[in-house]
Order: sequence, then C-alpha cells, then structure tokens
Amino acid sequence: MTNQAIRPRRSALYMPGSNARALEKARTIDADCLILDLEDAVAPDQKDLARKQVAEAVAARAFGFREVIVRLNGFDTPWGNADLAAIAPSGPDAILVPKVSDASAVGTATAKIKAAGAPAGTALWVMMETPLGVLNAAGIAAASTAPDCPLSCFVMGTNDLAKDTRAALAPGRAPMLAWLQTCLAAARAYGLDILDGVYNAIGDAEGFEAECRQGVDLGMDGKTLIHPKQIDPCNAAFSPDPQEVDWAQLVIETFEQPENAGKGALQIDGRMVERLHADIARRTLAIADAIKARAA
Repeated sequence: MTNQAIRPRRSALYMPGSNARALEKARTIDADCLILDLEDAVAPDQKDLARKQVAEAVAARAFGFREVIVRLNGFDTPWGNADLAAIAPSGPDAILVPKVSDASAVGTATAKIKAAGAPAGTALWVMMETPLGVLNAAGIAAASTAPDCPLSCFVMGTNDLAKDTRAALAPGRAPMLAWLQTCLAAARAYGLDILDGVYNAIGDAEGFEAECRQGVDLGMDGKTLIHPKQIDPCNAAFSPDPQEVDWAQLVIETFEQPENAGKGALQIDGRMVERLHADIARRTLAIADAIKARAA
C-alpha cells in the first residue's frame, strides 16, 4: 500500500506506556509522531498497566496534530495478542509490530489487526531490527501490495540490529549503512515511508545533529527519538530550508511555462535540471506545506 497523502514524520518520539506522566506530557510536545511503547520501555510487571493506560490515552483523542502509533509486544510473547486486543479498538493511527523478519509476518499482523476490530484506515508499521528482516526487506515491503494490506512504514531498530549482529554503533554508523540503505531501497520500491533508528547518547547534541543530517542524506523520512530534547533539532534537520523551498518553486514554475512543455531538461540559474527534478521539487513543496499546516 502506498501512502495517499504526504504527512510530516520528521520526529517520532518513543513514550513508555507505563509512565502516566509521560503520556500526559505527550499532548504538548512538538513531535510529529508519538510511539506509545508497550514493548522495550516497559518492564514485564508493568505490561498490564501500560496496556490499560495507552488504550485509554489513545481513545481520549487528546494528542492533537500528532500521529499516534502504538508499539506492541511481539505476538510470540505472553503479551502481544492481549496488547492488540486492547489497543486496536481504541483507534491509533498505526500499530507498530516489532521484529518483523519475513513477509508472512506482515500477513499475520494484517489479519490479526482486522480481527481485533481496528477501525478502517489503521495503518501497520513494522520494526526492521533483525538480520533476517534486513535480508528479507524487499519481500516484507512487497507484502504491502496485497489487497487491503495496511503496511505503510518501516521503522529501523538499530539497537537490536547492533545486538544481533555484534556490529558497533560507531560515529558515522559505517558498520550499519548497508543495512539502512537496503531497507530504504525496499521501502521506496513499494512506496513506504521509513524512519531512522534512535541515537542513544542523549547528552551529545553535536553527534545527534550529525546523525540526523546523515539520515536526511540517506533519504529517511524522519528519525525515532528517545528524549524530548531531541525533537527540535530533528524537526529542523528533516524540514526543507527556505532556500530549498525557493529553488523547488522556481523549478516547478520554469517547467510549467508553455514554451517548456515538451522539454525534458532545462538550464535554470546556470544549473542543468531534468524533468524528474520537478517531481522532486513538488514533493519538497508538499512536505513544506504540510509542515506549515501542522504548525498552524
């Protein structure tokens, strides 16, 4: 399933479902997406409480413009099916399933979400965080083409990938770039969004900003976050700057001039620009407009 409308997903903040104060604070922070977490951020003895609190918070519809995603525990754990039964009817924007390693998991999740009574339009997001998931990324993304499949977004789980592969989470992420690019190519081939993994060093602002810039350069739609202080620099990094917006507008206006209707390439301000760049420019303007509308 390809996305029907462009929606800013620059920043996606994980919020522990067991923390009532955090869920309350989530109503005021400036993240584009809130991932209300029932999995890694919640201890086993807090699972029932987290499930209840998150279901109530989602049903209250108090998060405003923020896209609300709930990350479940895996269906192979003691909690995953109970999570889905409680969360699906509350109507989150998306349900995030962890450790998806092959296409069959997408079909299983789709069937379970429907059977649990999720409202029409509830999206499926999947964590790409296992070595097998990376190797099967194209098949997982291709599963989105099945009738009524709600898969719309990959979320990179870089910490789990590092654990399972024993790769270092080093500055610049050289050991992980091939896996990030493989998942990104698979997502783009089938019209899915993709969010970059988290940055663990909360106090390292310079390192975080560098990794955000890297995510932008790779082509990510946004980044998952673990602390509210990461939101503003993340939003800034994944937003088109004014010069980009001006250039995009110029490219579109130039190609739309009647005398350029049949031309595949033009020289604009000393730069050779192909018609495909007009498509890129339209997406830049659409993202900028969506961000502006969200801010309003």
